[in-house]
Parts: sequence; C-alpha cells; structure tokens
Amino acid sequence: MPPTSAPPRPQSVHGPFAHALAGLLDVLVPAPCAGCGADRGQLCRNCRHVLAIARPGPCAALPWTHAAAPYDGPVRRMLLAHKERGALRLAGPLGEALALAVRSALGPRAGQGPLLLVPVPSARAAVRARGHDPTLRLAGAAARALRREGLDARAAPLLRHTRPVADQAGLPAAERRRNLHGALTVRPLGRRAAGLRPVLVDDLVTTGASLAEAARALSAAGLPPRAAATVAAAGADRHPGNGPG
Repeated sequence: MPPTSAPPRPQSVHGPFAHALAGLLDVLVPAPCAGCGADRGQLCRNCRHVLAIARPGPCAALPWTHAAAPYDGPVRRMLLAHKERGALRLAGPLGEALALAVRSALGPRAGQGPLLLVPVPSARAAVRARGHDPTLRLAGAAARALRREGLDARAAPLLRHTRPVADQAGLPAAERRRNLHGALTVRPLGRRAAGLRPVLVDDLVTTGASLAEAARALSAAGLPPRAAATVAAAGADRHPGNGPG
C-alpha cells in the first residue's frame, strides 16, 4: 500500500494560539528536516551534525563577537524555522551551537565566574506576532548547555526597548545604527546581575548594529558585556576559529 500522506502543516506562526498549535503538530505530525528538507523528523542526523561540529570564530565588524557558523545552508533554514515557523524543538541544538560561540568568545575566561547570557531583545510587536521570543529561548538553551559542561551560566532578558524602531531588514549599516541608537535600556536588575559576567547573545549578526546598541545600554548601566556570541553571521563577516567542534 502507498504511504499515507501527512496532513498539511502551517507554514507560519501568528500569535500565541497558532504558535501552541504548531508546537503540538511538531509532536503529532513528523515534519521534514528544517535544515535540508529530508523526511527524517524535524532535524535529521546530518544537519544536527552540522551544528555539533561548528567551529566558532570572531566577526570582522565586531571582533568581540563570535559566531558559531555562517548564515547559509542548513543553519540559515534552521534559524528561520525556529524564529518564524515556531519549530521550538530546534532551540536545543541551536542553543548548543550558541553555547560553543559563547565559549569561543570568552576563551580561557569562560570558567572564571558565573555567566549571565543577555539576549538582544526582539521588538514587542514581533514577539506578539510570533507568539514567542526566539532569542530569549536560544539564550536559555545555551545556558543549559553550558551548565551541562560544568559552567555556572544562566539567561535573563535584561534589555528592553524604550521606543519603537523600524524594521531592520533591508537597511544599510549606517541606517541600522541610526535606527537603533538609544533604543535599548536595562530593566531593573534586583539581585539577578550581582556578581555575574554579562555576555550578549543573539541568533544572527549582520552589520552588528543591534549588538553594538545592546552593549552601549549594558555599559551605561554599569554592566559592560565581556563578549558577545551568535549562532550565525551573515555574509563573510566571520573568521573560522579554533574553538570547540
């Protein structure tokens, strides 16, 4: 008998209800691999291996930022599936790649005290539309991966927007910097940041404008970041490193 075709899956996620429905379908209906499209579950062994062997390196525009991989091929497709289509189970392997980039960015300093992974915040409208905050989710997954390696790490959404910003897509580097300058501030900290070493994290670095503004906001609050790390870097803005993997 011919195989029974799977019911169609939503191609995008809008709002919390649709996001929860997509997460349920991820469990009930096996999805093609988000990285290559093979019908082997949401992430096939080969694409998982691509993340596991990532060799993080510094970004040319921001040498204090390390990215785990170039933003192309399976890595690009996985990040888009996690962010825009609610493929939440990808947060684990993507977070492990982000953890590799954190360790690469810090180098020998990685184990010299507790780490606080601070995600670059998404605009509130984008979080509402997607039904989740993808960068915060990746930061939490990276912190868990670092703890499994014996490091003291946690994640917290310390940054927030103070004003609306335009969509960054398609803006050149100078306009991105103007669009974001002064747009972020630090939330009331309480005891969460006492004695912790902030490390900025994001899913993707393109021009570096978002990370630069996030670093400015943290520094203004007396919490200068020790480094920054991303899952991927766009274009040629990444030099392969000798980090883990």
